[in-house]
Amino acid sequence: MKMSHSRFHHPLQQPYITEQTKEPTKQQVDLSTYSVRTDLAVEARELAGQGDESQQIPGVRSEEYEDEGIKVTWLRIESQEGSRRIGKVMGNYLTLEIPGLRYKDPVLQQRVSEVFAAELQKYLKMSENDTVLVIGLGNWNVTPDALGPLVANKIFVTRHLFTHLPHVVEEGYRPVSAVSPGVLGITGIETTEIVRGIVEHVKPDLVIAIDALASRSLDRVNTTIQVADTGITPGSGVGNKRKGLTKEALGVPVIAIGVPTVVDASTIANDCIQLVLDTLEQRVPGNGCNQILGQFNTTERHQLIHELLSPIGNNLMVTPKEIDAFVDDVAKIVASGLNMALHEAISAEDAAIFLQ
Repeated sequence: MKMSHSRFHHPLQQPYITEQTKEPTKQQVDLSTYSVRTDLAVEARELAGQGDESQQIPGVRSEEYEDEGIKVTWLRIESQEGSRRIGKVMGNYLTLEIPGLRYKDPVLQQRVSEVFAAELQKYLKMSENDTVLVIGLGNWNVTPDALGPLVANKIFVTRHLFTHLPHVVEEGYRPVSAVSPGVLGITGIETTEIVRGIVEHVKPDLVIAIDALASRSLDRVNTTIQVADTGITPGSGVGNKRKGLTKEALGVPVIAIGVPTVVDASTIANDCIQLVLDTLEQRVPGNGCNQILGQFNTTERHQLIHELLSPIGNNLMVTPKEIDAFVDDVAKIVASGLNMALHEAISAEDAAIFLQ
């Protein structure tokens, strides 16, 4: 079976977006140069290890623990070799996986906020008076992309109080400001340009950017929170990669917080095929379908499906039908955790006040 050949950039140059070039004379499927789209470091680690989490990758260390339904994973990429193997820049990645978030349990949601705040404070190596700028990335008119603006709208901002009413500010609070700069299609301005202008004027000591991400697993959509000290690229989750918000670009440290809200169609198709193959193997052992498709591993099959769907425009980004409720719940969790982490005086009970 002949397929059109596509050549893609190296995953370290473009980890989330592929680009087709002209067809060469010899037509075939190139299964070695396509990188499965994911913004989650834990998934990139799984892909690099072919699903074997025990496999050691040079320059990559991971630690994890579970706390009553909350799985916390710290992934540290410490070398260029580890960065190349995983396809993520060197740095620290924190991931919280909470499958129970799908059941809208308010007790669990509050506990997730508390765990998130405690883990986030490990990133905040700041003095009490250091200023923080929270950037809510995304398009507030598109529900799966509205996480950033929703979070920014629930942040307890205090910078104006420190500037104009310093006598009313009690201990345990720091100067915090928040803004949602919109997206290129709304403003006509690159997000990085807007944020850089704000940073030059406000002069924060830290920028925290919140954005929607893409996952390769439906199980992680709307149930996972990732924190990284490597910055973020606005729009990468849906393939619209813009200029990055990084320390190099802004001149101040950038912490990125993201939640996967979409998954691409090729991932769903691949999962469905795997389910069919598993069922057929149980009911009809040694069937011909398994003998043919069994020659491909999961990654290769995913690459093949992507090759088939992309040219006809069917490799869509997909989100669950309950996305409205999911995004609102996750935004409250992230905002609550941020308010507690940034202001020592705010307790879990106090944080709930700002979510109304």
